[in-house]
Amino acid sequence: MTFKLAASPHAHQRRTTQQIMRWVYLALVPGVLTLMYFFGWGVLWQLALAIVTAWVAEAACMALRGRPISSAWRDHTALVTAVLLAISIPGMAPWWLIVIGTAFSIIVVKHVYGGVGQNIFNPAMAGYVLLLVSFPVQMTSWPLPQSLAQFDLSFWDTTVLIFSGYTPAGYSMEQLRMGVDGLTMATPLDSLRTALNHQLTISEALAQPIFSGLAGIGWQWINAAFLLGGLVLLKVRVISWHIPGGMLLGLLIPASIAWLFAPDQSVSPLMHLLSGATMLGAFFIATDPVTAATSNRGRLYFGLLIGFLVFVIRTWGGYPDAVAFAVLLANMTVPIIDKYSQPTAYGHASGGRGGQS
Repeated sequence: MTFKLAASPHAHQRRTTQQIMRWVYLALVPGVLTLMYFFGWGVLWQLALAIVTAWVAEAACMALRGRPISSAWRDHTALVTAVLLAISIPGMAPWWLIVIGTAFSIIVVKHVYGGVGQNIFNPAMAGYVLLLVSFPVQMTSWPLPQSLAQFDLSFWDTTVLIFSGYTPAGYSMEQLRMGVDGLTMATPLDSLRTALNHQLTISEALAQPIFSGLAGIGWQWINAAFLLGGLVLLKVRVISWHIPGGMLLGLLIPASIAWLFAPDQSVSPLMHLLSGATMLGAFFIATDPVTAATSNRGRLYFGLLIGFLVFVIRTWGGYPDAVAFAVLLANMTVPIIDKYSQPTAYGHASGGRGGQS
């Protein structure tokens, strides 16, 4: 008769890291396909470059640490990091941008801190912030949605653009960002930020061609697709509702208050929820189990903090979207959140985590 020993907690349904990561990247499929539909073949190239770079960097780090390389590829953590970073940057970004960001995420943010389960910052968002601070022009050069673009790029056109900076016809990225009316346009959040800085009202800013529907052409559907994937993760219990629910609530409450008192100078709550990386951040980025709080109450506080920081940075910060910065700032607060949110162990005094038995 044999006995199987397992570390606590002794759950009825146990999943390996590989199984969890597989559910995550499968749930990302609707959002990735929607992103490709609106922004073209470049998304596919960014994914391919990121995945190859992540696998090579992971293998090199494991070899240098004297660990088996095969184990690094089996757990899929590097794959998920690569995918999250690849879909966070402009699809037409030059090839070296995603290579630098992915290598930094895997080598520095993940393995310098000890590998899987040891990093204190979300690797994908740390790589994103590195790229945004170091290469702001390339990181904010999003292509126009297909319906507004005056050039229809084939797969070959996109490939040449990513690897050379120009299409076979000689068009640069800046020229490709010119809409059919001859005006250069950015993402909805970036366009709103620019309009408000020029003392325009929200209604005047929304008259731009980039805006349509609830939150701008393409972006509301992209966020809806990531929301669908997030609901799948909730359904199969890969994640709990506390972090995504807290983040969306933490963003919705201040956005609603600001919109109620200053509707001509504030973005609507619905646009906050359906623009930028809101749903991707809530269900796929902030829920990283390694860098988030551990207790359910702590996860709720963690999510609320991220949502509030997203609102603050979007409203008064220097960048139109704020999910990456908000997640990294919240990562720094995890030790203090855990200290005051974890339940007191039986036999220890209540009131903080410093109680004595």
